[in-house]
Amino acid sequence: MSRALQAVRGMNDILPEDAEVWEQFEDLVRDWLRSYGYRPIRMPIVEPTPLFKRAIGEVTDIVEKEMYSFVDALNGEHLTLRPEGTASCVRAAIQHKMLHVGPQRLYYHGPMFRHERPQKGRYRQFHQIGVEALGFDGPDIDAELILMCARLWDDLGLEDVRLELNSLGSSEERAAHRQALIAYFERHLDVLDEDARRRLHSNPLRILDTKNPAMQELVEAAPKLGDYLGDESLRHFEGVKAILAEAGIPYRINHRLVRGLDYYNRTVFEWVTTRLGAQGTVCAGGRYDGLVEMLGGKPAPAAGFAMGVERLLALWRESGAETVSLSPDVYVVHVGEMAARAAFRVAEALRGYGFAVVTHCGGGSFKSQMKKADASGAALAVIIGEDEAQAGEAGLKPLRGAGVQQRIALERIAEAVADTLFTEEEEADGGI
Repeated sequence: MSRALQAVRGMNDILPEDAEVWEQFEDLVRDWLRSYGYRPIRMPIVEPTPLFKRAIGEVTDIVEKEMYSFVDALNGEHLTLRPEGTASCVRAAIQHKMLHVGPQRLYYHGPMFRHERPQKGRYRQFHQIGVEALGFDGPDIDAELILMCARLWDDLGLEDVRLELNSLGSSEERAAHRQALIAYFERHLDVLDEDARRRLHSNPLRILDTKNPAMQELVEAAPKLGDYLGDESLRHFEGVKAILAEAGIPYRINHRLVRGLDYYNRTVFEWVTTRLGAQGTVCAGGRYDGLVEMLGGKPAPAAGFAMGVERLLALWRESGAETVSLSPDVYVVHVGEMAARAAFRVAEALRGYGFAVVTHCGGGSFKSQMKKADASGAALAVIIGEDEAQAGEAGLKPLRGAGVQQRIALERIAEAVADTLFTEEEEADGGI
């Protein structure tokens, strides 16, 4: 007997019990995004590799080490499983001329892929919810994105999530800061690790994000980008902070917050928690005004964020999330050929009235079927034997709480189910 195949390491199955929680979370998220005027967009999972090299930057960990890239055997095209969603979303907006009709508020959710070392909260196939505001200039949209996140944390009942904020300024200001960083780190080559030395001249800003304990003191004393910001960048950043202050959103300025993608400018932010160990960032984003032009579109401002679904769900559950049972309303039990035909008619009729119904399949005695009905979590069992089928009736038995079995005419089953379920809901709520 051959060995059973396993899922790819770091790419996990989401089994029904967990998948139901995911769906409840996604429903909540869709309502939240709709309340801010954001509309859904869905992009392909596979994109041309040059899209990410151009958008993310060739000298980044994602492009250098983490992308799942391959050559299409049929036409030689270089393709990549998307490692993030912003580049794909902007590519779609340019390709379909979406910005020609005005600014766009868009969101998407789905799997992303990075070849990382799997650990808690970090997987090779992971899921993101991405929000992109394309065509909006000024600090107000930056602040709105942050306020949106704060609203979601409140809706989810999350308390231990804090905001870190920074400004990356303009490309010219970053260039001046870059030269200062190179000069500073060149004076301390003996302290730099191999990764920092490799990035020194290609992407020195990423050295500030090092996790190497031996370099922390050096990095803390490095030139700060905030000292190189001009009047326009400072006004923009002050505008963001003013709106956050007015809304009562606390934050911490983190001068080392640079983000791992080259396309960011001006406002960048992260929402972080201490409850998930080393993988503490649950949401991150900022402004990326140059990306639309970089990918071939007409220059347009843009901002957005992405949040990791696995991390948010872990935090939600740890915070005592109250999820709603997705058990069926009715389980239909039947024994006998005529009863089986009646059972399917009754089940379809009940579904037509909006009830969730499981019809027993696979045979078995009344006793074994009733055990399965009880295990299903259904509130009611509809029971049909040959005698009931011949009489055009069915038994209606409550499976939860008090109540006795009734014998009901088949044409009245839907009404009886509705009356019983409504009465149970009233009792659970303490009456009207």
